[in-house]
Amino acid sequence: MVIESARQRSMSEARARILNVAIQVLAANPDAGMEDIALAAGVVRRTVYGYFPSRIDLVRALTQLAVDEIQQVLNNAHVSGKTAPQVWADFISHIWPLAHRYRVLIVLRRSEYGSEIHALLRPVDDDITELVRQGQAAGTFGQHLPAALLGHIAFATVFNVFDGGPSDGSLSAREAITTSLLTLGVPATTASELADRR
Repeated sequence: MVIESARQRSMSEARARILNVAIQVLAANPDAGMEDIALAAGVVRRTVYGYFPSRIDLVRALTQLAVDEIQQVLNNAHVSGKTAPQVWADFISHIWPLAHRYRVLIVLRRSEYGSEIHALLRPVDDDITELVRQGQAAGTFGQHLPAALLGHIAFATVFNVFDGGPSDGSLSAREAITTSLLTLGVPATTASELADRR
């Protein structure tokens, strides 16, 4: 039993390592294949296929990992008494350090895997839509777009800021928070104040 547990733990660690390498490789080149990922992970391609029988299986696993992490961050940002803009600012301040991991999903969502990724990301989309809807109902978010579309655009803005920023990393969570809050229709002064507090 102990031996089996150690083996299972080793397999779980190997799977996690391959996933983390895949995130980095696909972020640099969304068209990278399984062989590229295997090479970067320091394993033979057969090992990668042992955990992920096809590229779509790998993309599914990567997406589910993102869903779990993003939902956890959003759940942690929801604190009783906070306004929707405050929750959003907290959410983005904790998502920013993960942006390099999951910006690839923005690209892959427009690929042949788009429908699969969209379906897996639906819980995240639904949670963001609900937060935006609450902000619209309270008058703290704009009404210029439906909640689902507005939330999608605002969240994607965070990754656009990350991708478009200087290579020296001078842009920070502050800029991502401010820009996404402006997209949501929050006044510039309020958006800046919320960003400065994080």
